[in-house]
Amino acid sequence: MGKGDSPVKGAVALIAGPTASGKSDLAVELALALESRGRRGVVLNADSAQVYADLRVLSARPSEEDMRGVEHRLFGAWDGATPCSAADWAAAAKREIAALHAEGVVPILVGGTGLYLRTLLEGIAPIPAIDPAVREVVRALPTPDAYLALQAEDSERAAALNPGDSQRIARALEVVRSTGKTLREWQAEKTGGIGEVIELHPLILLPDRGWLYARCDRRFEIMLERGAIAEVEALLARGLSPELPVMRAIGVPEIAAFLRGEISRDAMIAAGQQATRNYAKRQYTWFRRQPPADWPRATPENISLHVHFASLLRD
Repeated sequence: MGKGDSPVKGAVALIAGPTASGKSDLAVELALALESRGRRGVVLNADSAQVYADLRVLSARPSEEDMRGVEHRLFGAWDGATPCSAADWAAAAKREIAALHAEGVVPILVGGTGLYLRTLLEGIAPIPAIDPAVREVVRALPTPDAYLALQAEDSERAAALNPGDSQRIARALEVVRSTGKTLREWQAEKTGGIGEVIELHPLILLPDRGWLYARCDRRFEIMLERGAIAEVEALLARGLSPELPVMRAIGVPEIAAFLRGEISRDAMIAAGQQATRNYAKRQYTWFRRQPPADWPRATPENISLHVHFASLLRD
């Protein structure tokens, strides 16, 4: 990544990894360590569930106690009725980072949404709006038919996707049909990333998988103890579209099914825990493979702030 004007003005710390890996706690520890050296750190959310005000419990948003006096931004910043795309979040994050750098503050990005982070650092492809008629036709296709069409019209993208991944298949197909260019061709034209104009200090957390999955199971139980069912009841009462991201967040469909009497409480818990583990597994794979090879990877028990963030914490 590129360098900023100075270690203070251009510095951005990044702590990323799968859900339940302890990222938020470590971000607070880093901010406190900076404070002890006369500098200030502010934690910026990079988690696609924690952006929604409606998901305080189910997104495990940090409490006042968890924050330990450290300022946190972009947590609960979107109403659930308004989808927060990767581009929306990246635009907000860039504004916050610029404002913090102007004050000599170190932004500390923390989260597990790889697409958010990639969009912020690498930019976004300037794909024009999809023709509504094309979208309607593509979204009406059964997934097997859409996949066959994608194999014919964008074979490279089709080969990279699971044949059952209906959302990504439809997206790739509507892009090539509406614009005449493949997703890869558009992605080669990405603009707006800040990766080359900041001094990035990244750390990827990759815990032992058994430890991580046990944490996921326990965390879902804790969410129920802290009011997750009431949180979903409040969401359902708003009558929001089931297609909104907030309504598809992990735990919401499972608890909603329980509230409708479709499954038992035990089945709801098992389904919520499984969904959380599946999500953590996907995140683990993404963060192991996708970020640059020179980004440090570490297990939570082997982290030393003074080693991994030595250049930020030097006196």
